[in-house]
Amino acid sequence: MTQGPVEDREIPEAIPVTLLPLLALLLLGLLWGYNWVVMKAVLVDVSAAWFAALRTVLPALLLIAILPLAGKRFRPPPLFYALPIGVFQTAGFVGFMMWALESGGGAGETAVIVFTMPLWLTLMAHFALHERITGVQLLALALAVPGLVLLISPWDKTLVLWAVLLAFASGFGWALGAIWQKRYYHRSQPDLLNLTAWQMLYGGLLLAGIALWAEPFAVNPTPNFFWALLYNVLLAGALGWLLWVYSLHHLPTWVAGFGVLLVPGIGVLSAWLVLGETPGMIKQFGIGLILFALLIITLDQRRQQRNVPRRATR
Repeated sequence: MTQGPVEDREIPEAIPVTLLPLLALLLLGLLWGYNWVVMKAVLVDVSAAWFAALRTVLPALLLIAILPLAGKRFRPPPLFYALPIGVFQTAGFVGFMMWALESGGGAGETAVIVFTMPLWLTLMAHFALHERITGVQLLALALAVPGLVLLISPWDKTLVLWAVLLAFASGFGWALGAIWQKRYYHRSQPDLLNLTAWQMLYGGLLLAGIALWAEPFAVNPTPNFFWALLYNVLLAGALGWLLWVYSLHHLPTWVAGFGVLLVPGIGVLSAWLVLGETPGMIKQFGIGLILFALLIITLDQRRQQRNVPRRATR
């Protein structure tokens, strides 16, 4: 059984896998998967630093503005809790991701490297959250790791090393933010919409400060730029982070982590269809391994949940 955070040596029951959070993960995969194409294309009109700042600050302000309309508290969550999430899960994830794309990483390949995050998340959760790594998770790791390697294809001479390192830093930062969010959620138990809005603002302001320090503001106001900004503010930004936070708190950590492995597969497919980044047979086989790992994890968790009532009645 997957374990959550252990407090006073009490082990809570496993979080059940229900339909609505799984549908949220599916929609998240579609939105974030296609966004790799959108983000890669917009870099001809704006720098990575400034677009990273815009695509985090603007959706954060939008979410904060609708808090009273949604009947939520306007007051920000404790800074101790929200600021590290903003630094790692917003500034680190988005900033390193955009710089990886600007450094020459392909949209599909960068998506795959960034989404090694579930691997970091599963391992971190074992030590930081006391979530035992089960046999099924080990099997999924054994399938996902070679799948990711095949998708990345490190032997490819066209692979840009700096872009790869930045992409890994993006995924690692996201995993750290997710661990912090799970580990200390019980202290304040903030509303998910409130937390999402404020942590995005903190991370976005950090990115804006870095952009101001690095270069002057310059944007080519083309339809491509405004489409990308709209997509990232409303869909991949505000809605996407809401879906992620909701899934993270309503699914076991490893299910939420491996569920978003849909994103690199969709990212590779979108880059193939839209940008002409054609994946060969090796990369396609890697996608298949990753999706199969997701399938066996989901089916095993469903089996465990069905067996819980029987054990309780013995």
